[in-house]
Amino acid sequence: MSNLEANHRTEITRGKNNILRSQGMVPAVLYGGDEKNELISVSKKHLKILLDQENFLSNVLKIKIKDKEINVLPREIAFDVVTDEPIHVDFLRMVAGRKIILEIPVRFINNEQSPGLKRGGVLNIVRRKVELKCPTESIPKELVVDLEGLDIGASIKISAIKLPENVTPTITGRDFVIATVAAPTIVKEPEKPAEETAEGAEATAEGEAPKEGEQTATGGDEAKKTEADKEKKEATPEKK
Repeated sequence: MSNLEANHRTEITRGKNNILRSQGMVPAVLYGGDEKNELISVSKKHLKILLDQENFLSNVLKIKIKDKEINVLPREIAFDVVTDEPIHVDFLRMVAGRKIILEIPVRFINNEQSPGLKRGGVLNIVRRKVELKCPTESIPKELVVDLEGLDIGASIKISAIKLPENVTPTITGRDFVIATVAAPTIVKEPEKPAEETAEGAEATAEGEAPKEGEQTATGGDEAKKTEADKEKKEATPEKK
């Protein structure tokens, strides 16, 4: 569980919040449970380190205010539209026995031990996160899917994932798919249009040189004409 130190704040004006931000702090609100909402501020530097984690919004944190430690869950973060820096965050107090709805990230392991992926198959991820209803004391950090032994055509459903006790999907009534191992996609080279093929063949035929012992159409006609004239001359008696 990650720790995050916080300080109380009393002012809620825009000017006071901007001063806090200029000092490297992020205004925040702590709410939930039977206690009143608390106005706090946290270090922007430490908050950004936690934000880099994929499961930040489903990761229970421990906020320390002076000598008091509180288990909380980040619920909403506001970012500056220009700098993309965090400018406000809400934290929900964790109350034992209560349930909360969260999106939990899915992690796939043993890809190299999947026969289907070894043979060129593709892991088709349908859901990268699954919405679950969880008791505050049993929130999973991630859902692990083991791909060992899965071949092409295999389908991984929510029933194949072991969930903590009393943790249930918000989608009920059906065993929905998390991912599949799909067959590889083969890209075929497009065929040339028939007209282009015909033009190419015609151009080749027109540009071909005559083979040995063959004559061009024009050369053949001229040869036949010469032979006919010769025969005609030989058949005509010479005049004395």
